[in-house]
Amino acid sequence: MSNWLEHTVQIEIAAPIELVWSLWSDLEQMPNWMKWIDSVKIQENDPQLSRWKLATGGLEFSWLSREVKLVPHQILQWESVDGLPNRGAIRFYDRGEEGSVVKMSVAYSVPGFLFQLMDNLFIGRVVESTLHADLERFREYAMKAQTASLD
Repeated sequence: MSNWLEHTVQIEIAAPIELVWSLWSDLEQMPNWMKWIDSVKIQENDPQLSRWKLATGGLEFSWLSREVKLVPHQILQWESVDGLPNRGAIRFYDRGEEGSVVKMSVAYSVPGFLFQLMDNLFIGRVVESTLHADLERFREYAMKAQTASLD
């Protein structure tokens, strides 16, 4: 038995949408800014599938994810097809000279044993603060990449 939780966080980045999209859509680079993501491997036999590994606090989870919708510079949507049940979307908004906005929505199933140990408000606060920190790290990553491209 499991329970689903969903979170949405967003951040503004003073970088062009093309750069922001190119960095985020390179899924195997996600461990560079996502604290709990240990690895992402695109499947050679099907590039719409990727194997993810999450590790935190001594717990490890993995899953196979399928790209559900991909619109360059706009949306990257996924759902797991095995392992840890999850789904979500990253939306990208072009703000022209002001830069870009990245909005992440994630829904996941909390295994029953964890759900019984912690209340979902606690889990929600921890996950949302981690996702927000991940987006902050992504902003820094994008700004460094932008500076490097200007040199």
